[in-house]
Amino acid sequence: MNILDDILPILFSVIVGGIIGIEREYQLKSAGLRTMILVTLGACIFTMLSMNLGETGSPDRIAANIITGIGFVGAGVIFKEDNRVSGLTTAVTIWICAALGMTIGAGYYQEATIGSLVVFLLLIMFKYIQNVIDRISTRYIYQITLSYEDGVMEKYENLFKEYGLKSIRGKQVRSGEKYTAIWRVQGALKNHDVCTKMLLNDPTIDEFKF
Repeated sequence: MNILDDILPILFSVIVGGIIGIEREYQLKSAGLRTMILVTLGACIFTMLSMNLGETGSPDRIAANIITGIGFVGAGVIFKEDNRVSGLTTAVTIWICAALGMTIGAGYYQEATIGSLVVFLLLIMFKYIQNVIDRISTRYIYQITLSYEDGVMEKYENLFKEYGLKSIRGKQVRSGEKYTAIWRVQGALKNHDVCTKMLLNDPTIDEFKF
Protein backbone atom coordinates (compact mmCIF):
# COMPACT_ATOMS: atom_id res chain seq x y z
CA MET A 1 0.00 0.00 0.00
CA ASN A 2 1.44 3.36 -1.03
CA ILE A 3 1.09 6.69 0.73
CA LEU A 4 -1.75 7.84 -1.54
CA ASP A 5 -3.86 4.89 -0.43
CA ASP A 6 -3.55 6.21 3.13
CA ILE A 7 -4.02 9.90 2.34
CA LEU A 8 -7.18 9.50 0.23
CA PRO A 9 -9.48 8.11 2.96
CA ILE A 10 -8.13 10.61 5.48
CA LEU A 11 -8.87 13.57 3.22
CA PHE A 12 -12.23 12.12 2.23
CA SER A 13 -13.25 11.67 5.88
CA VAL A 14 -12.35 15.31 6.58
CA ILE A 15 -14.56 16.43 3.67
CA VAL A 16 -17.49 14.26 4.75
CA GLY A 17 -17.22 15.37 8.38
CA GLY A 18 -16.92 18.98 7.22
CA ILE A 19 -20.08 18.81 5.09
CA ILE A 20 -22.15 17.59 8.02
CA GLY A 21 -20.32 19.82 10.49
CA ILE A 22 -21.11 22.96 8.47
CA GLU A 23 -24.84 22.29 8.87
CA ARG A 24 -24.43 21.70 12.62
CA GLU A 25 -22.34 24.85 12.94
CA TYR A 26 -24.96 26.87 11.07
CA GLN A 27 -27.62 25.62 13.49
CA LEU A 28 -25.39 26.74 16.42
CA LYS A 29 -25.21 23.24 17.87
CA SER A 30 -22.82 22.33 20.67
CA ALA A 31 -21.02 19.84 18.41
CA GLY A 32 -20.21 21.71 15.22
CA LEU A 33 -17.67 21.69 12.40
CA ARG A 34 -14.56 20.67 14.34
CA THR A 35 -16.32 17.95 16.30
CA MET A 36 -17.85 16.29 13.24
CA ILE A 37 -14.57 16.40 11.32
CA LEU A 38 -12.60 14.91 14.20
CA VAL A 39 -15.17 12.18 14.87
CA THR A 40 -15.27 11.15 11.20
CA LEU A 41 -11.49 11.33 10.88
CA GLY A 42 -10.87 9.40 14.09
CA ALA A 43 -13.27 6.61 13.14
CA CYS A 44 -11.65 6.43 9.70
CA ILE A 45 -8.11 6.14 11.09
CA PHE A 46 -9.07 3.49 13.63
CA THR A 47 -10.81 1.47 10.92
CA MET A 48 -7.78 1.76 8.61
CA LEU A 49 -5.56 0.48 11.41
CA SER A 50 -7.89 -2.42 12.11
CA MET A 51 -7.94 -3.34 8.41
CA ASN A 52 -4.12 -3.31 8.28
CA LEU A 53 -3.59 -5.33 11.44
CA GLY A 54 -4.31 -8.54 9.60
CA GLU A 55 -3.78 -11.60 11.72
CA THR A 56 -2.05 -9.67 14.52
CA GLY A 57 -5.31 -8.24 15.82
CA SER A 58 -9.06 -8.42 15.63
CA PRO A 59 -10.59 -5.82 13.26
CA ASP A 60 -14.11 -6.45 14.48
CA ARG A 61 -13.04 -5.83 18.08
CA ILE A 62 -11.58 -2.44 17.17
CA ALA A 63 -14.75 -1.56 15.25
CA ALA A 64 -16.85 -2.48 18.29
CA ASN A 65 -14.66 -0.29 20.50
CA ILE A 66 -15.12 2.64 18.11
CA ILE A 67 -18.88 2.33 18.50
CA THR A 68 -18.55 2.10 22.29
CA GLY A 69 -16.33 5.17 22.43
CA ILE A 70 -18.66 7.19 20.24
CA GLY A 71 -21.51 6.23 22.56
CA PHE A 72 -19.73 8.01 25.42
CA VAL A 73 -19.07 11.07 23.25
CA GLY A 74 -22.70 11.22 22.15
CA ALA A 75 -23.94 10.90 25.72
CA GLY A 76 -21.88 13.96 26.63
CA VAL A 77 -23.94 16.25 24.41
CA ILE A 78 -27.31 15.13 25.76
CA PHE A 79 -28.52 17.26 28.65
CA LYS A 80 -31.71 18.22 30.45
CA GLU A 81 -32.61 21.87 30.77
CA ASP A 82 -35.86 23.50 31.87
CA ASN A 83 -37.70 20.16 31.88
CA ARG A 84 -36.56 19.39 28.33
CA VAL A 85 -34.05 16.94 26.94
CA SER A 86 -31.74 18.50 24.35
CA GLY A 87 -28.93 17.24 22.16
CA LEU A 88 -30.46 13.99 20.90
CA THR A 89 -30.12 14.93 17.23
CA THR A 90 -26.54 16.10 17.81
CA ALA A 91 -25.70 12.82 19.55
CA VAL A 92 -27.14 10.79 16.68
CA THR A 93 -25.26 12.95 14.17
CA ILE A 94 -21.99 12.19 15.98
CA TRP A 95 -22.88 8.51 15.82
CA ILE A 96 -23.61 8.60 12.07
CA CYS A 97 -20.39 10.56 11.43
CA ALA A 98 -18.47 7.76 13.11
CA ALA A 99 -20.29 5.24 10.93
CA LEU A 100 -19.37 7.22 7.81
CA GLY A 101 -15.76 7.43 8.98
CA MET A 102 -15.64 3.66 9.45
CA THR A 103 -17.17 3.19 6.00
CA ILE A 104 -14.49 5.39 4.45
CA GLY A 105 -11.72 3.68 6.40
CA ALA A 106 -12.93 0.32 5.09
CA GLY A 107 -12.69 1.61 1.52
CA TYR A 108 -16.40 1.95 0.69
CA TYR A 109 -16.22 5.44 -0.79
CA GLN A 110 -19.38 5.25 -2.87
CA GLU A 111 -21.49 4.16 0.10
CA ALA A 112 -19.93 6.88 2.27
CA THR A 113 -20.66 9.54 -0.36
CA ILE A 114 -24.31 8.52 -0.66
CA GLY A 115 -24.65 8.25 3.11
CA SER A 116 -23.16 11.69 3.77
CA LEU A 117 -25.43 13.34 1.19
CA VAL A 118 -28.50 11.62 2.66
CA VAL A 119 -27.55 12.74 6.19
CA PHE A 120 -26.91 16.31 5.05
CA LEU A 121 -30.22 16.54 3.19
CA LEU A 122 -32.14 14.99 6.10
CA LEU A 123 -30.69 17.47 8.58
CA ILE A 124 -31.73 20.37 6.34
CA MET A 125 -35.16 18.99 5.42
CA PHE A 126 -36.08 17.91 8.95
CA LYS A 127 -35.59 21.45 10.22
CA TYR A 128 -38.32 22.75 7.92
CA ILE A 129 -40.53 19.69 8.43
CA GLN A 130 -40.21 20.07 12.21
CA ASN A 131 -41.26 23.73 11.95
CA VAL A 132 -44.40 22.70 10.06
CA ILE A 133 -45.18 19.97 12.61
CA ASP A 134 -44.64 22.38 15.51
CA ARG A 135 -47.18 24.78 14.03
CA ILE A 136 -49.73 21.96 13.95
CA SER A 137 -48.86 20.30 17.25
CA THR A 138 -45.99 20.78 19.68
CA ARG A 139 -45.44 19.86 23.32
CA TYR A 140 -44.35 22.09 26.17
CA ILE A 141 -43.83 21.49 29.87
CA TYR A 142 -45.84 24.03 31.89
CA GLN A 143 -44.74 24.63 35.48
CA ILE A 144 -46.95 26.89 37.57
CA THR A 145 -46.31 28.04 41.15
CA LEU A 146 -49.06 29.85 43.06
CA SER A 147 -50.94 29.97 46.35
CA TYR A 148 -52.79 26.74 47.00
CA GLU A 149 -56.55 26.53 46.73
CA ASP A 150 -59.01 23.70 46.17
CA GLY A 151 -59.64 22.84 42.54
CA VAL A 152 -56.56 24.64 41.22
CA MET A 153 -55.56 21.71 39.00
CA GLU A 154 -58.99 21.49 37.39
CA LYS A 155 -59.04 25.26 36.93
CA TYR A 156 -55.97 25.31 34.71
CA GLU A 157 -56.79 22.05 32.94
CA ASN A 158 -60.13 23.55 31.90
CA LEU A 159 -58.25 26.65 30.79
CA PHE A 160 -55.96 24.55 28.60
CA LYS A 161 -59.02 22.97 26.98
CA GLU A 162 -60.47 26.39 26.24
CA TYR A 163 -57.32 27.19 24.26
CA GLY A 164 -57.46 23.90 22.36
CA LEU A 165 -54.60 22.27 24.29
CA LYS A 166 -54.40 18.74 25.66
CA SER A 167 -52.74 18.33 29.05
CA ILE A 168 -51.35 15.47 31.15
CA ARG A 169 -50.71 15.97 34.84
CA GLY A 170 -47.17 15.65 36.07
CA LYS A 171 -45.42 16.20 39.39
CA GLN A 172 -47.19 18.24 42.09
CA VAL A 173 -45.46 19.76 45.13
CA ARG A 174 -47.01 21.68 48.02
CA SER A 175 -44.85 23.64 50.46
CA GLY A 176 -46.91 25.49 53.03
CA GLU A 177 -49.31 27.71 51.13
CA LYS A 178 -47.31 27.50 47.90
CA TYR A 179 -48.23 24.94 45.30
CA THR A 180 -46.24 23.90 42.21
CA ALA A 181 -47.83 21.84 39.46
CA ILE A 182 -46.40 20.52 36.20
CA TRP A 183 -48.30 19.57 33.05
CA ARG A 184 -47.27 18.20 29.68
CA VAL A 185 -49.31 20.34 27.32
CA GLN A 186 -49.70 19.63 23.61
CA GLY A 187 -51.36 21.59 20.82
CA ALA A 188 -50.88 24.06 18.00
CA LEU A 189 -48.08 26.59 18.43
CA LYS A 190 -50.46 29.54 18.06
CA ASN A 191 -52.61 28.13 20.88
CA HIS A 192 -49.54 27.83 23.10
CA ASP A 193 -48.65 31.45 22.34
CA VAL A 194 -52.06 32.74 23.39
CA CYS A 195 -52.23 30.54 26.49
CA THR A 196 -48.73 31.37 27.73
CA LYS A 197 -49.33 35.10 27.31
CA MET A 198 -52.44 34.80 29.44
CA LEU A 199 -50.60 32.79 32.11
CA LEU A 200 -47.71 35.26 32.18
CA ASN A 201 -50.19 38.05 32.91
CA ASP A 202 -52.16 36.09 35.52
CA PRO A 203 -51.73 37.97 38.84
CA THR A 204 -52.50 34.84 40.90
CA ILE A 205 -49.46 33.01 39.50
CA ASP A 206 -46.18 33.55 41.37
CA GLU A 207 -43.98 31.76 38.83
CA PHE A 208 -44.58 30.27 35.40
CA LYS A 209 -42.06 28.27 33.33
CA PHE A 210 -42.52 26.67 29.95
